[in-house]
Amino acid sequence: MNKSVYSLVLADDVVEAIDRLAYSMNTSRSNLINQILAERVQLLTPEKRMREIFAKIEQLMDSRFQTLNQPSDAMMSIKSPLRYKYKPTIRYSIELSRDFHGKVGRLKVSFRTQSTQLISMLDSFFKLWARLEEKYLSYLFTTGVPYETAEGRFTRDFYAPPQSELTDEDIANAIGDYISCMDSCIQLYFDNAAEPETAARKVSEMYERYLKKGVVVL
Repeated sequence: MNKSVYSLVLADDVVEAIDRLAYSMNTSRSNLINQILAERVQLLTPEKRMREIFAKIEQLMDSRFQTLNQPSDAMMSIKSPLRYKYKPTIRYSIELSRDFHGKVGRLKVSFRTQSTQLISMLDSFFKLWARLEEKYLSYLFTTGVPYETAEGRFTRDFYAPPQSELTDEDIANAIGDYISCMDSCIQLYFDNAAEPETAARKVSEMYERYLKKGVVVL
């Protein structure tokens, strides 16, 4: 959606109210006015589409997930408890792109823990997950699967297949399924942490079942 500069004459009281609301929504005055006008004329903006996608993702998440307050229309955070000592929390942060062609969004996975042992195990899981992605999806990405790993963190970019028109439901289902699969695999990996080979095999089997369902957003 292209944007241009326009001059508007507005009452000071209206601008003050708009600014207060924009601040509470972590957005700009111009963006909020654009959204209000778009809704008035029933025009679908990227921000509105993002909100609808996030609402659908939230509906897809089962009871083990908890949605956190959204810092902006373009972002959503979900957390899930890990069945492990110290009771760490897994956090999934989703950031959507304004243009849903090409790069659809980015997922950041992180953990709140100070345990070096736990961080080491998480890094081992992320390395396993990265190997699975490279094994099954590398042929789709000429420059490699778009992920990054750091200490206790994993980042993954999502892309729409070329020349595809994805619906909000397509995007929500794809991202929701990816998060659900990863979360289940993390739980499975830690449930079998005493036997690393068994843990790796079970995670691989679960990931393969996920792929067989069909992947819309890569």
